[in-house]
Amino acid sequence: MPGRRPGSLGGMDLQLSGQTALITGSTAGIGFAVATGLAREGVTIVLNGRDQTRLTGARDRLLAAVPGAEVRTVAADVTTAAGGRRLLDAEPDVDILINNVAISDFATFAEVADEEWLRYFETNVLSSIRLSRHHLPRMLARGTGRMIFVSADSAVTGDADMLPYAMTKSALLTVARGLAELTRGTAVTVNSVLAGPVATEGAIDFIAKAAAEQGRSAAEVEAAYFAEYRPTSLLRRPATPEELASQVVYLSSPLAVSTNGAAVRAEGGTIRTIG
Repeated sequence: MPGRRPGSLGGMDLQLSGQTALITGSTAGIGFAVATGLAREGVTIVLNGRDQTRLTGARDRLLAAVPGAEVRTVAADVTTAAGGRRLLDAEPDVDILINNVAISDFATFAEVADEEWLRYFETNVLSSIRLSRHHLPRMLARGTGRMIFVSADSAVTGDADMLPYAMTKSALLTVARGLAELTRGTAVTVNSVLAGPVATEGAIDFIAKAAAEQGRSAAEVEAAYFAEYRPTSLLRRPATPEELASQVVYLSSPLAVSTNGAAVRAEGGTIRTIG
């Protein structure tokens, strides 16, 4: 297939050519990196976001990175029931579903109102549930498929400074494991990926702004963040979106059939447990 780069993961053929993947929140950051990685394996990509202009730009960037890739776009706000329905009507059948869309921010627990808790839940959890509720029965009927939830180390560590976000990422682990139980005896898998800090466009902008406000360099702000908020990190820096995406791409492959119901760590070693 034109634009496919054989062996893009260390020379390994992931046997993904000809499949179709839907990635929510894929105009930038982790979602776009996953879309690019899958496109390099010959996967037809469905990009999703709320804004068609941003989607068109993302499609152009993806095609520049992977010439000849097959890329479709659907502008739909999956954080709403109507938006989720619009996306499902446009793309009713996919082989791979990557539930990636999410919001995050620092939050002081005592100041978070009910409405904010609901906004986090609807965006980070319910959006994924809606799409999974549609696609899982279709995957089970075919006997094959991949569903991946992008979670975070906060789901396990209980990040008190981002508690609404951490709560939703924990919820995703429960949903994913429960759905995996329904795949028994099939080649369908449902997994989660525990991401740590990732150098997305938003994170880079946040560090640059903090550096300007504090009169320090971006490197100093980043080092201070890891010292205060991620002192157990072994990587000691944010992962690139591409580094995280490589894990997601592998889990999307038929080669990963024995990994099911798992919360796969890609968080730079911040979680200090063996199991």
